[in-house]
Amino acid sequence: MDIRNIAIIAHVDHGKTTLVDQLLKQSGSFRDNQHVAERAMDSNDLERERGITILAKCTSVVWKDTRINIIDTPGHADFGGEVERILSMVDGAIVLVDSAEGALPQTKFVVGKALARGLKPIVVVNKIDRGDARPDEVHNEIFDLFAALGANDEQLDFPMLYASGRQGWADTEIDGPRKDLSPMFDLILSHVPAPKVNKDAPFAMVATILENDNFLGRVLTGRVEQGVAKMNMPVHVLRPDGSVVETGRLTKLLSFRGLDRVPVEEVEAGDIVAVAGLSEATIPETIAALEVKEPLPSTPVDPPTLSMTFRLNDGPLGGREGKKVTSRQIRDRLFKETEGNIAIRVSESPESEAFEVAGRGELQLGVLIEQMRREGFELTIGRPRVLFRTNEETGEREEPFEEVLIDVDEPYSGVVVEKMALRKGIMQDMQPSGGGKVRLSFLIPSRGLIGYHGEFLTDTRGSGIMNRLFHGYQPYVGPIAGRRNGSLISSEDGATTQYSLFSLQDRGTLFVDAGEKVYVGMIIGEHSRENDLEVNPVREKKLTNIRAAGKDEALLLIPPRKMNLEQAIAYIEDDELVEVTPSAVRIRKRYLDPHERKKRERSGSVD
Repeated sequence: MDIRNIAIIAHVDHGKTTLVDQLLKQSGSFRDNQHVAERAMDSNDLERERGITILAKCTSVVWKDTRINIIDTPGHADFGGEVERILSMVDGAIVLVDSAEGALPQTKFVVGKALARGLKPIVVVNKIDRGDARPDEVHNEIFDLFAALGANDEQLDFPMLYASGRQGWADTEIDGPRKDLSPMFDLILSHVPAPKVNKDAPFAMVATILENDNFLGRVLTGRVEQGVAKMNMPVHVLRPDGSVVETGRLTKLLSFRGLDRVPVEEVEAGDIVAVAGLSEATIPETIAALEVKEPLPSTPVDPPTLSMTFRLNDGPLGGREGKKVTSRQIRDRLFKETEGNIAIRVSESPESEAFEVAGRGELQLGVLIEQMRREGFELTIGRPRVLFRTNEETGEREEPFEEVLIDVDEPYSGVVVEKMALRKGIMQDMQPSGGGKVRLSFLIPSRGLIGYHGEFLTDTRGSGIMNRLFHGYQPYVGPIAGRRNGSLISSEDGATTQYSLFSLQDRGTLFVDAGEKVYVGMIIGEHSRENDLEVNPVREKKLTNIRAAGKDEALLLIPPRKMNLEQAIAYIEDDELVEVTPSAVRIRKRYLDPHERKKRERSGSVD
């Protein structure tokens, strides 16, 4: 059977997953009476809630005796560690854009990688049935985007389809018959080349996606680059440097059939397969027949640039809201995560009952913490820190830098440039991008971006779009100013009272409402000045037997500033922690006892 391997690239909410649902239905992958969840590819709860693809997934359909393997790509740069490796498995790509919104920045990261690999994309303008659709302008925008990303003449001569994923049709003309998705299937067969592989060479494939299955153990997915894989065949695993990791057998071969993985006896070069039976193999190692001595070329895993300390929850409310509260349970869960998530590294921390977790960015680590709290874990999280390194040749201290691309309305460009300069960002480019918007490009230390995203959305009234990409390590640029305001710290345990909070409103911005549990050392607000201030939020009004001459004035509280998990992690300083439980996110001082805090301040140590 002929094979085609394609990736689908799209901005959030441009209808990619709905379109894949229709491709699966119209290719006969589902029975007529089979119930399938909407947006079947986004199977993870967090993906459904946030509307982003976090995990790369593979599916396949059969059309005119050709198997089409479709790979769903994450668009966010924090999960971009997988993107380059995923694109190495495919020979073509569908770039899906909304007929009204057009080409948005989030697609650029993946489109740029696809063009750099020499792929010739098919462009699909989706949601053509929208009242505000503007297909001709969108076509020009995509052409300009491809040209800006350095596309060659062949790539610029891209085929174009107009579609409605929800209604399940695609056409080469805007006013075509609009029957079904046959034109899309036919274009994939004619435009995407079959994989160029050697079926007669000994079996070899590069592991591209890794997951952990309760029944099969480690499951590695990749494209068979050469030869034929058979059940129970002996194989060995080679690192990129050629050394052998382990030798074993392929106890399971799983091929993709619709949304399911089906056991098969053999798979030949060009097809995408999941294999089980190896206990140590990981990404991006080569799984090959024993006679193969040289590893296949592979894209290395990007190094982590950010780390956080995960500790057990030792606060006064610890153990009341979650089921998994011991450091052993936290340790087991974190090390299990590293088996399926190659971009995260876990190590024991010098601090007792704590672990250092390193990853690619705040969003990636925030997703891990959110998953853990939903599983019933309680933990405290330290402030994110970038990972420095020493240059072996010069002995200089180096830190990670990121390339940041910002699309913003013109009136807000000044404040963005000013804030980026304060955070040691260096502007690379500034140009109008049409529609009253400006595109700004910066090179900035990763440290400077910690906690900036919330401030950026406030400064741009929610209209700015920021994309970031790891650039490399550069010499350390010195201290970067952090948060200017101090904290309002509770000096008592108990439940907050309206009477007490009303009197504290003048001191700063509150994070808690009346009736919430607080404890000594918990941060209940942001002080209006630079120093920390201890306050009593549980004080009650003293009652007397003397009747007041007039009614007490109504105690109206300003609504508190409630932070979600990412905002809280971005907000804290080095001597503060975020307490995360299944039902609450709180901010506290690392040392709850005020005497201990003062002693540490005098000695200049917060660790």
